Amino acid sequence: SQMLRRHGWSHQVPARRAVERDEAAVAGWVKEVWPHLEPSRRRSGPGSSSRTRQDSR
Repeated sequence: SQMLRRHGWSHQVPARRAVERDEAAVAGWVKEVWPHLEPSRRRSGPGSSSRTRQDSR
């Protein structure tokens, strides 16, 4: 946001949803495609808080 302001720009937020938006298609995409795009979550376990040393797995 600071870089935008520095160049004289502002955040642009749409005032409303697009008229062409197909809610049924969006819902289908979220249900079928999105779960395959999310990375698998790692199980929590012991690790290292050091940024230079990896955990011991």
